[in-house]
Amino acid sequence: VQLQASGGGLVQAGESLTLSCVVSGFTLDYYSIGWFRQVPGDEREGVSCISTDSSTYYVDSVQGRFSISRTNFKRTVTLQMNSLKPEDTAVYYCAARWGKTYGDSWYRVPYDYWGQGTQVTVSS
Repeated sequence: VQLQASGGGLVQAGESLTLSCVVSGFTLDYYSIGWFRQVPGDEREGVSCISTDSSTYYVDSVQGRFSISRTNFKRTVTLQMNSLKPEDTAVYYCAARWGKTYGDSWYRVPYDYWGQGTQVTVSS
């Protein structure tokens, strides 16, 4: 099982980045995928989640700026990040959780598999 996150980089405030999470070793169709981020010294924060039925969830701070999508046959989940702010700077991780996601618990429930992170740095 592997989740490969990529697409991070250094951008200026207001610019965009697209993160990708490519999975292998399991069937993406049956898993919800979450994106999380962490700044050294801080707790990990849930950013967004897409359920097996493509229902989407976002933390308030990224609502309207970020968009999550999935393409199961390509084994890929994408996080489109627009209007980036310096406070979005963090290491971003994707994670997989078996089954459908219900309601607003997506960031509190345990995930089965985690990928390595990709660094996103937004300069002011």
